[in-house]
Amino acid sequence: MLRPGGAEEAAQLPFRRVRAPVSAPAPRPTGPDGSRASARLSLACLLLLLLLLTLPARVDTSWWYIGALGARVICDNIPGLVSRQRQLCQRYPDIMRSVGEGAREWIRECQHQFRHHRWNCTTLDRDHTVFGRVMLRSSREAAFVYAISSAGVVHAITRACSQGELSVCSCDPYTRGRHHDQRGDFDWGGCSDNIHYGVRFAKAFVDAKEKRLKDARALMNLHNNRCGRTAVRRFLKLECKCHGVSGSCTLRTCWRALSDFRRTGDYLRRRYDGAVQVTATQDGANFTAARQGYRRATRTDLVYFDNSPDYCVLDKAAGSLGTAGRVCSKTSKGTDGCEIMCCGRGYDTTRVTRVTQCECKFHWCCAVRCKECRNTVDVHTCKAPKKAEWLDQT
Repeated sequence: MLRPGGAEEAAQLPFRRVRAPVSAPAPRPTGPDGSRASARLSLACLLLLLLLLTLPARVDTSWWYIGALGARVICDNIPGLVSRQRQLCQRYPDIMRSVGEGAREWIRECQHQFRHHRWNCTTLDRDHTVFGRVMLRSSREAAFVYAISSAGVVHAITRACSQGELSVCSCDPYTRGRHHDQRGDFDWGGCSDNIHYGVRFAKAFVDAKEKRLKDARALMNLHNNRCGRTAVRRFLKLECKCHGVSGSCTLRTCWRALSDFRRTGDYLRRRYDGAVQVTATQDGANFTAARQGYRRATRTDLVYFDNSPDYCVLDKAAGSLGTAGRVCSKTSKGTDGCEIMCCGRGYDTTRVTRVTQCECKFHWCCAVRCKECRNTVDVHTCKAPKKAEWLDQT
């Protein structure tokens, strides 16, 4: 299910309406010459229609591109922001720096989670869509990207709040007084990470575009965005410091802290593996199972509409970069193995000599000296598809 790409942008282009002069209609041609002219006109219209149909659909730009801008966040120049996102950007420029850091972090995590798969979360340089046309399809991969991008924003803003990097938020104001857990009573103290503010701002900023569109794809994106936000909250941990004679822990002071973002990435990767294929209900307000007998999606499930391409060969229409040249493991039976990664096309083997530092020793004072060790290894890379097979997909 593809979302139309350029309708919103086209509506905002500054076209000026010019009233054409009204003239008397030209007499219709008659006779053999007139018939030939009419046939040529029909043929021209048909060719124009075919040309329009074969033009590539425009891919929406996204706030994800903020990660590529780094500290140079200029709200009016970020492509893909809707008006609400632009307003938040202009009002909270310091938070936008955190959003950019979060974008770089979740993209790195996405690439880590899929490093051994045919689709490996590759980003496109100087492309405002970040991932290209692959996100047009409402696939599992799109579901994962929307979830982890939302989680990345929550994690980055929450961390920035507690580290004192933002003027609008600080430590969690709700962790005050006494509380208890399985080990007994404790006092809230220290600086708890302000997950409430991180979730609230991420929801307002990330969801803004989807709330404007109100179509089935927007409903899917909103659901997966929420899954990403709740994933960060799921891995908040309680950290405590003991007080008492010789650390007897008769008194405890505790605070809530974010877990490493890797835990969120691992969790969302498991959600990706168990993602539920759905269709939108007739009123467009909810989901139903894609087929009879499929389980219903819960609030913690990632959801998607369309089956994924196999990502085996370069396919510009699907946004697939193919696996030609990807490194694979000759012995693995998993997704990183040459049989699966190369889609049965076979692989090339290159012998490579790698130089590493080894036998390092500390010398007084104060240097570490190492030897250079050479190690020859075989590197296996996927063969390119046959030319005819490649042309079928482009």
